Amino acid sequence: MSTQTRADVPQKTPVRAALASFMGSAVEYYDFFIFGTASALIFPHIFFPDGDQAALVMSLATFGFAYIARPFGAVILGHFGDRIGRQRVLMFTLVLMGAATFVIGCLPTFAQIGWAAPILLVFCRLLQGLSAAGEQAGASSMSLEHAPDHRRSFFTSWTLTGTQGGQILAALVFLPVTMLPDDDPFKYEWAWRIPFWLSAVVVVVTFYIRRTLHETPTFEEAKAQGEIAKIPLLPLLRDHWRDVLRVVLCAFIAAVSTVFGNLAIAYGVEVGLAQNITLWLVVVANVVALGTQPLFAMLADRVGRKPVFIYGAISSAVFMPFYMLSMSSDNIVLTFALAILTFSCGYAAANAVWPSFYGEMFSARVRFSGLAIGTQLGFLMAGFAPSIVAALGGVQEGGWVVISIFTGVICLIVVLAALTARETKDVPTDTLGIRVPVEQGR
Repeated sequence: MSTQTRADVPQKTPVRAALASFMGSAVEYYDFFIFGTASALIFPHIFFPDGDQAALVMSLATFGFAYIARPFGAVILGHFGDRIGRQRVLMFTLVLMGAATFVIGCLPTFAQIGWAAPILLVFCRLLQGLSAAGEQAGASSMSLEHAPDHRRSFFTSWTLTGTQGGQILAALVFLPVTMLPDDDPFKYEWAWRIPFWLSAVVVVVTFYIRRTLHETPTFEEAKAQGEIAKIPLLPLLRDHWRDVLRVVLCAFIAAVSTVFGNLAIAYGVEVGLAQNITLWLVVVANVVALGTQPLFAMLADRVGRKPVFIYGAISSAVFMPFYMLSMSSDNIVLTFALAILTFSCGYAAANAVWPSFYGEMFSARVRFSGLAIGTQLGFLMAGFAPSIVAALGGVQEGGWVVISIFTGVICLIVVLAALTARETKDVPTDTLGIRVPVEQGR
């Protein structure tokens, strides 16, 4: 047993933990978003033959391959996150994501090496998925366990607000690429690579911030008292299997983000919007979400996680058809307004609250594993949403119907699952998830 005493346990540093979580998520989703954008606009032309509709579907499928690796990464990284600590695993995920993204920018194309090109692309994408499997779960656990009890939702929300920061930066970096004419050989030979290479800069900055953050008091106290599970997966599946299943279904809500940020780009171009306009829609919506997400999180600290989360799911389903329809109109102002309404004032509510909503379902000894495994299984739906809907005709003229029905069904599942959860806003951090007698006796 560890000789560490309670006096050795570090003090909570919620602001530093929130900043580290924000920056880590920004890196992860900068890398993820530039891949998603490239898979819709660039990769069909350089990593697959012909560049036709089949190439687009295959390219969007590479975006989803990361989500295949995520469940495996969740088990592995969740194990070590609950065994050796959140901070060490988060350093690993940061370096892995940065390396995989940089290598993508160096890959040869289909014209150069044939089918080996998309195979290498998928391999790098799998490494990105492995990294992402631990990043949000670890960052959410870190910020939750550093936060004061009455502000957990606010501080944990910065993990997901970091995703908005990463998407904004990625879209701004990719905009110059989209503005190049299609007949400019520089666009498909070198220009698209630059955003992938620039990720190295963000990784270095985040590495410096994250390496100085100490482990959470909750984890260190559990370690001092000998409460660390040898194989966290076992008590997780024994005592929290209902919570894992609930998180899986609630995590389907992430499909709204991939529909909005990736699939809608391809659909918008199909119905006549310029590529740079579709990216500006994402930028503006995410900029506004930087302000609305903390507000939704503060509201959740007052009224509870469930009502805010459920509102986010319902409003996403209601607003999405109007947003998609507006893309085929000639009213750009209306399209931007509906983009903000759908994403920043709808989906952002669920996005801000889920780190606390999901994380508070689990006890400290299995929180990293529970968050990682539950979310990553649920995110499979988000990962393959673009290719599924594209295969059903969602990026063709009139595809707004398919996209809207898909979003509505997903959000219905999310709402039903969320209704089965208990409210945890008033539960002290030290007693979260501790309600099963067999677990209390260990």
